[in-house]
Amino acid sequence: MNLTPVQSRVVGCLIEKEMATPDNYPLTMNALMAACNQTSNRNPVTKLEEPTVENALQNLRAMNVVRIVYSRSNRADKFRHVLDEMLALEPQHLAILSVLMLRGPQTAGELRSRTERLHPFATQEEVDDALRELAGRNEPLAARLERRPGQKESRWAHLLGGDLAEALAGDDDDGDEHRPTHRADRLAALEEAVNDLRADLEQLRTAHRNLVARLGESDDLAGD
Repeated sequence: MNLTPVQSRVVGCLIEKEMATPDNYPLTMNALMAACNQTSNRNPVTKLEEPTVENALQNLRAMNVVRIVYSRSNRADKFRHVLDEMLALEPQHLAILSVLMLRGPQTAGELRSRTERLHPFATQEEVDDALRELAGRNEPLAARLERRPGQKESRWAHLLGGDLAEALAGDDDDGDEHRPTHRADRLAALEEAVNDLRADLEQLRTAHRNLVARLGESDDLAGD
């Protein structure tokens, strides 16, 4: 799985709200946008617009990570994640991944305190065990980063978004003061758009190949 930054933010928010405020879950588009752009418990803080979030949802649905909840009683579509079903994850794993997706690399101690409202860990050892389980899978979902100069402890990052370059680049503070630029938001939106265009192009290529094959069969029959 290789989520973009926007997709990672969306999935992290859906996990967080499911575990922290289950009465208000699944989320409408408005609720999801508010969760993505909230200024607390987020690093970096974003100002994502609806088309960007909607595009991320479309791609996540195509990846079978997110589903729409339909109901006659709902005035608007609602969205839920199925990451736990896809990857056979327990609540403790979801809580850790959510915090890592929403706040960037964290120490094991920070993860224990910041997952408390999602899944309370009785001891630090339970957090360490969950991290080892995530890192020890056939396809690891978390990795411990090398301790950098000035850091007292090593930090952990999720691997749902590809390589660790971006995680390392964002691992420069442990507060919520970091703010992304509008350029970063635009780049994320452009990345989403490029992914959509690539998928559309592949569909056109497949349709063209199928059409050529059918025309060839028609010519063969006409020749007979």
